[in-house]
Amino acid sequence: MALRLFNTLSGKVEEFRPLVDNEVRMYACGPTVYDYGHIGNFRTFVAVDLLRRYLRLSGYKVRHVMNITDVDDKIIRNAAQAGVSVQQYTAKYQNAFLEDAATLHIEQPQIVRATENIPQMAEFIAKLTQKGFAYKTEDGSYYFRIAKFPAYGKLSKKDFAGMEDGARVDVDEYEKDSARDFALWKAPKPDEAFWESSIGPGRPGWHIECSVMSMQELGESFDLHAGGEDLIFPHHENEIAQSESATGKPFAHFWFHARFLLVEGEKMSKSLGNFYTPRDLVLKGHKPSSIRYLLASVPYRNQLNFTFQGLQQAAVSVERLRNFQQRLEKGNFAEGLNPAMQKLAENSLKRMREALDDDLNTAQAQAAVFDMVRAANAAMDSGEVRKDDVPPLRAVLTQFDQVFSVLDDDDAAKMEAIFKWAKAEGREKNISPELLEAVRSAAMSDEKINQKVAEMEAARKSRNFAASDAVRGELNAAGIVIEQTKDGVRWRRK
Repeated sequence: MALRLFNTLSGKVEEFRPLVDNEVRMYACGPTVYDYGHIGNFRTFVAVDLLRRYLRLSGYKVRHVMNITDVDDKIIRNAAQAGVSVQQYTAKYQNAFLEDAATLHIEQPQIVRATENIPQMAEFIAKLTQKGFAYKTEDGSYYFRIAKFPAYGKLSKKDFAGMEDGARVDVDEYEKDSARDFALWKAPKPDEAFWESSIGPGRPGWHIECSVMSMQELGESFDLHAGGEDLIFPHHENEIAQSESATGKPFAHFWFHARFLLVEGEKMSKSLGNFYTPRDLVLKGHKPSSIRYLLASVPYRNQLNFTFQGLQQAAVSVERLRNFQQRLEKGNFAEGLNPAMQKLAENSLKRMREALDDDLNTAQAQAAVFDMVRAANAAMDSGEVRKDDVPPLRAVLTQFDQVFSVLDDDDAAKMEAIFKWAKAEGREKNISPELLEAVRSAAMSDEKINQKVAEMEAARKSRNFAASDAVRGELNAAGIVIEQTKDGVRWRRK
């Protein structure tokens, strides 16, 4: 079964076929770095990461470019209010975004920054002006003339035929009912940051940035453009208009958009007190792997209701997967194979791949693997799993994790890093007892824990139960949970 994805441009699910065999060129709109990214932003970034990983698992060579918007209306305004340069203001939030993405196991694409490509943007605007698609106003700004691009609205499926020719909008974000000729280049206002360029002083409009940088890195036509559903209009609609006007060629062939999320059934907003960044959730004691798992658990085109109960369930799910992996790695299995287990692994892998081929149906992919875990755990309990059954079962987990990336237990170190950040930022009051406990567990190395477990087991075998209990208590106080299982003693960090 070939990968099929919903294409916003056509409005239907289509077989994904890159322009060049076995090579995918994809561009994703990254963050506008005026503040810390919230979980709604990261729902989209995780969805794009899942797509990137699955394309690679499917055998494609992936060229993935993502922009960082480090100049726009909000950044200019906030930097001026803070009395610092645009570069000084955005540096903190750029670094924070990249740190948060790494915390959630989001692979870093090739990064391009708006402020590093302003001369190319000015040249592109000059080209549009020469072709009659853009015009200069008295103050030195440049606007795109929508009436010159009859296909305007083909992505957002909005009819703009009745729009007044020549009416203009100079803000970066606006609603469909406010559609006007949009700003390509903004002349500087008093005390506002600007750049000198071949078309005069000013700064680029938001929409021109992605057109220029994506085509510069991926060519005039490329395979896939991704982003959140809020970017369909005006940002992506405007990208198509200005790009195809300049080149006369199709811009991106597939458009991939992730839906918004709700928090506890409501729209996320600071006024409702339900606005969370990944750092906020870690400060509450939640593991980064749980956050990633929950963000990936609902197919990208469906609305995710992000709840704290769901986050706790995600933690349980990740722990079950890690425990199953550990059973496979450390269990003592009889020689031979069990045809039923071989078939279980084969069918589970097939179900998982078919689900992901079906427009990245992550929920069904997770269900396929958990059905396998449940059946294989029961078989292990009854001694029905043989040594030669382990590799195919592990292969399913490996492929699953090449996409979902939650099996590597590096949560403690990441939580400790956010703990240190909170202290440096004066946010000690936001550090929860759960995070403190996780940080305590991170202070003890795996080698030290294994040494203590060996001491505990030695004491128990010599019937020195007081000493065994003392070591167990020491480990528990350090945030290490000890579990007695059929396969022996197992430990995990809280």
